[in-house]
Amino acid sequence: MREPFAQGDSIMHRLDARAKLVAAVVYAFVVALIGDVRVLALALAFAAVLLLLARVDGRALLRRLLVVNAFIAFLWLFLPWSVPGRVIVEWGALRVTHEGVLLALRLTLRCNAIVGALIALLATSSLVELAHALRSLRIPEKLVVVLFLCVRYVALIVDEYGRLADAMKVRGFRPGTNRHTYRAYANMLGALVVRSYDRAGRVHEAMVCRGFTGRFPTLKEPRLRAIDAAAVSLVVAFTAALVVLEWMAITR
Repeated sequence: MREPFAQGDSIMHRLDARAKLVAAVVYAFVVALIGDVRVLALALAFAAVLLLLARVDGRALLRRLLVVNAFIAFLWLFLPWSVPGRVIVEWGALRVTHEGVLLALRLTLRCNAIVGALIALLATSSLVELAHALRSLRIPEKLVVVLFLCVRYVALIVDEYGRLADAMKVRGFRPGTNRHTYRAYANMLGALVVRSYDRAGRVHEAMVCRGFTGRFPTLKEPRLRAIDAAAVSLVVAFTAALVVLEWMAITR
């Protein structure tokens, strides 16, 4: 499974995964509740600073953001004229409202700020590091193992689906809006579930043969350093500043 942002030697890559996980959760939770556009713009600027510190690959980052903003683009097509409020542009029966544009802008800023911060904080750690970080933060061990294996083996399920789809195409299958297509997709889904279950059994047997007891071992337990505590404190302090600015904007 590819982890394009986990490879690097920036200050963000060297931070402890536990510190980054706590900072990411606090930041994302607060930004998700902010409603003032100016405060959201400040949050987006902070996320951009984190990305600069992480020195992530620009092309990979752009691809991720394009996927996210492709969904946001649909909101811009509907929200400006579907939300009632003060009309700012009128074109025939189409009325664009100030409230609709403001809502779409809020969602755009909020989504990009959260995604950018999560890439800078979490994607700069490998999946194994994040799994150990969750365990260190007293997340139930079974939940950590299930989460790790689900993410790790999604790629295998996708490959299995690709092989089944290719086999159907070789046999002349052409999808359409008919009963035969629905039956074919239902059979393919059933085969995918059966093959995934069989693969999971083989993976579990292989892990048990290698001494797996329900816990991923680590050769070295990480220790929080002063720089890790300082990084978490900085993100939490900035997040608290966003809360204060949001409260000031509401009470005006």
